[in-house]
Amino acid sequence: MDATKRSNIKIGQLVNIVLKADQRTGDLTEGVVKNILTKSPNHPHGIKVRLETGEVGRVKEILEDE
Repeated sequence: MDATKRSNIKIGQLVNIVLKADQRTGDLTEGVVKNILTKSPNHPHGIKVRLETGEVGRVKEILEDE
């Protein structure tokens, strides 16, 4: 599923995000979406979300649908 479209991302989904600190390395962090922070319907680098752990980053992969 396309992680650059806001409509594809739902609260409670399991996703892989790239944290701001990991943008150079591309290391992914797995977690469950708590909030969707990007307001626009799409973003070329991925939709920015906050995970339930409090970490903030852009979604690179959607691992499972709600």
